[in-house]
Amino acid sequence: MISKCLFPVAGYGTRFLPATKSMPKEMLPIVDKPLIQYAVEEAMEAGLTDLGFVNGRNKRAIPDHFDINYELEAEIAGSGKEEKLSSIRDVMAACTFSYTRQNQMLGLGHAIACGKTLIGDQPFGVILADDLCTNDEGALVMAQLVNLYKQFRCTILAVQEVPAEETEKYGVIAGEALDDHLIRVTDMVEKPAPADAPSNLAVIGRYVLTPDIFDIIDETEPGKNGEVQLTDAILTQARKGCVIACKFKGNRFDCGSIEGFVEATNRIYQKRLEQQAR
Repeated sequence: MISKCLFPVAGYGTRFLPATKSMPKEMLPIVDKPLIQYAVEEAMEAGLTDLGFVNGRNKRAIPDHFDINYELEAEIAGSGKEEKLSSIRDVMAACTFSYTRQNQMLGLGHAIACGKTLIGDQPFGVILADDLCTNDEGALVMAQLVNLYKQFRCTILAVQEVPAEETEKYGVIAGEALDDHLIRVTDMVEKPAPADAPSNLAVIGRYVLTPDIFDIIDETEPGKNGEVQLTDAILTQARKGCVIACKFKGNRFDCGSIEGFVEATNRIYQKRLEQQAR
């Protein structure tokens, strides 16, 4: 029912300068695997294997990562080091990869609109790779959203509670609670000051969007910071029809920040040690 996933990866990663001056932030490694590969593997788990990337200048390392490196592979063929490529080879065998450019940084809504030719008239997932998600007790976030889409057939958002003083970092929703984990969205504000936030439920970098979002984005005026905000377009969807927010199961690490990146690295490394000890 849903086979496509879009990865907006054109951003500059300024919070990690100077490391990201010439290297995409999505290629920053968590232990021994780049953030973008964790994101792609999450899409695969959800059954999304037709992958589109909204890329930018100086981001060639991303398509190169999902391609064959003949010199490297010839050099390590037959050695124990070859096993280290097994995970990326599995990804490359299972998925198709398409790329387009976002020539100007005009907001997440604009980045999604740039991916229209890769998606077409289909529902699709969106993963922001600098949000790394884990779940030791079941499916990852994208699989949870895809399962909800099968039930509701509308746009689905992943949300989590954040401290009130941090609402300025996120799109924040409010709405009608359907149960302990699901909310029908009635309001949505991009990066509100704590005093203006409609709740403390923040949207993280996981979405399932219906294809009408493209037309809505085209009609959406620039909002916060003069950018075309995906938040504003989704609010229009919510007012015209139905948008569901899900308090997902699992953990999310903001790997666009140094603190979140270090926390994620420690968590993944500890989990790796536990698996090796079994």
